[in-house]
Amino acid sequence: MDTLLNIIVVEDHDVLREVTVAALRGEGHHVTGVDCAEALADMANVMHIDLMVIDLNLPGEDGISLTRRIRQTQPDVGIIMVTARGQLAEKMQGYESGADIYLTKPTSVEELSAAIQALSRRLKPVSHVTSALKLDLNKLSLSGEQGEVSLTAHEAALLAAFVRAPGHRLENWQIIALMGKGEADYSKTSLEVQISRIRKKLVQAGVAGQPIKSIRQFGYQLCVGVRVM
Repeated sequence: MDTLLNIIVVEDHDVLREVTVAALRGEGHHVTGVDCAEALADMANVMHIDLMVIDLNLPGEDGISLTRRIRQTQPDVGIIMVTARGQLAEKMQGYESGADIYLTKPTSVEELSAAIQALSRRLKPVSHVTSALKLDLNKLSLSGEQGEVSLTAHEAALLAAFVRAPGHRLENWQIIALMGKGEADYSKTSLEVQISRIRKKLVQAGVAGQPIKSIRQFGYQLCVGVRVM
């Protein structure tokens, strides 16, 4: 497969989760498996995922609720829902909650791989334009003409979200959510501090001028080309 992705599999059936994770890793993807939605809060790499494979029947928060929440905070993440529920009304509910693809169990590894490959064309479209900056989500680094700069997990996640967002714009509340905080925990000043840190690292990597600009009463916009690896 040409496009390799950062994938999280949310499945409470241990054997099925392990088989799915192993199969997708075998195709070269970076894959992590968890048994419930609540486990995502403890994972730093959940902040820069490309795609999630979500079981509908989960302990605690169910797959429908999780899909809605992910879709609100990270609108460009691919979501494949895999469930034994195959009724039309249940499929409609899955799509309405934000799933891109709804697969009914039992699902073969081949079918899941085909769905991921189809969805990857939207997540990481092939581009013939060479970007000056490269963001490596596995190494947590940003590379440019001035060399390589280390990033924190939150900085990498936020920069990746800017790259994938329509118009490379993020609203304030989306940025706060990506930082793993609630709106009550963040002031306008503290939000600007986070953005300033990323601006500084973009400049260190070789960007001239203002790489991220503030949009009044909205949020921020990334103004330089960055390729996500």
